[in-house]
Amino acid sequence: MAGRIECDLAIVGGGLAGGLIALALRKKRPDLDLRLIEAGPRLGGDHVWSFFTRDIAKEDRWLAAPLVSYGWRGYDVAFPAHARTIDTSYYAIESERFDRVVRTSLAPGQLIAEKALGVGTTAAVLASGDRIEAKGIIDARGPGDMSMFEMGWQKFVGRELLLADPHEVTRPTIMDATVEQVDGYRFVYTLPFTATRMFVEDTYYSDTPTIDRNAMVDRIHDYALAKGWVTEAVGREETGALPVVMGGDFDSFWRAGGARLPKAGLRAGLFHPTTGYSLPDAVRLAIRIAGQSDLSTPALLELTHGMANRAWTDRAFYRMLSSMLFRAADPDERYRVLERFYRLGPGLIGRFYAGRTSVIDKARILSGKPPVPVGRAVAAIRGRRG
Repeated sequence: MAGRIECDLAIVGGGLAGGLIALALRKKRPDLDLRLIEAGPRLGGDHVWSFFTRDIAKEDRWLAAPLVSYGWRGYDVAFPAHARTIDTSYYAIESERFDRVVRTSLAPGQLIAEKALGVGTTAAVLASGDRIEAKGIIDARGPGDMSMFEMGWQKFVGRELLLADPHEVTRPTIMDATVEQVDGYRFVYTLPFTATRMFVEDTYYSDTPTIDRNAMVDRIHDYALAKGWVTEAVGREETGALPVVMGGDFDSFWRAGGARLPKAGLRAGLFHPTTGYSLPDAVRLAIRIAGQSDLSTPALLELTHGMANRAWTDRAFYRMLSSMLFRAADPDERYRVLERFYRLGPGLIGRFYAGRTSVIDKARILSGKPPVPVGRAVAAIRGRRG
C-alpha cells in the first residue's frame, strides 16, 4: 500500500545541482527536514567536474572544497600556431567523492533511492506509489525540453587510463587542438590524476549531439599512444553532450518544465551558454537557497526563476560568441576562434569561464582582426534570436 512522507523540502534529482543544494542546506540548516530523491546508484552519476579558481567566489568555496579530488597550479593549452601555460589553479571533482560527501552529510531517511514519476508544486509521486509531500519542491532532474533554444553542442567521451609507467605530466591540458579537426572544433582534454592515472577526454564543438563512441575511443587510444602512454586498463568512462546556446525563447523553456515549479541546474537553464558548464551556477544557487529563510515552493520559484532569468539576460554576449563560433566559422576552422581567445590575458580568460566578463573584456575579445570572415560574423550575429 502506497505511503505518504511529509517534509519541509524535497529536492528531486541527486545530480550536481540537487546534491549541492542538499549539501549546502545540511551545513547551514541542519534542522531542516529535507528529502533528496535520486534513483541512480550514485549521487552525481559517473562524472568528473572541473573548475578554475575564479569560477567560485572566495566566500562560497566552503561548499566546493570538501568535494575536490585533485588540484593543480596552472594548466596548458595548445593550438597549431599557439601554445601557453596559464598560471591559474584548476580543480577536479570525481563523482565518487561527490557521492560520498553528500551521502554522509544526510541524516538517516533523507535520501530516497527511487525514481520520481511526477513532480508538482507540493508533492512528488515515486515509482513505488509513495507520495512525498513538502512545503517546498525543487526540480533538479537534469536537462528538460531545450527545443526552443538554438544550439550547438560540446560533446565528449572521457576515459581514465591506468598506465603501465608514470607519465611525468604535471598539469592539465585544457585544450589540445593540435589534433585532427573532425566534426567541428575538436580538442583533447587531459587531467593527470596520479603518476599512472590519466583522464583523457575527446571533445567536439559540434552541430549535433550524436556521439560516435567507438571512433572517439579509438582517437583517445591513438592520442595516448602518440604521447607514449601505455594503457593497462580503463578505470572509468563517461560520455555527454553539453548545450551551447546561440539564442531562443527562455520564457518558453521555463514554462515547458512547469511554470510554477522551482528548478535547478540545467533544468533551470543555469549553465554557461558558450561552454555548457553548470558547476559555478550550481554552487551559487545552492548557497543562495541555503541562505533563504522561506523555503516554500512560491519563495523558491521566485528565487530560482529570478536567478535563471537574470543569467539569461546578462549572458547575451556569450550567446553572441556561440553564434559566431558555430555560424561564422567553417567547422574545421572553429579552432581559430579559441586559438585567438587564448592569446588574451589570464584575468580575462578566467572571468570569461566564470561568466563574469566585464565591458572592457568584451571590447577586448571583439577588437582586432576577427578569426572568422567579417561578413559571416555580422550575418551570424544578425541571424541570432534571443
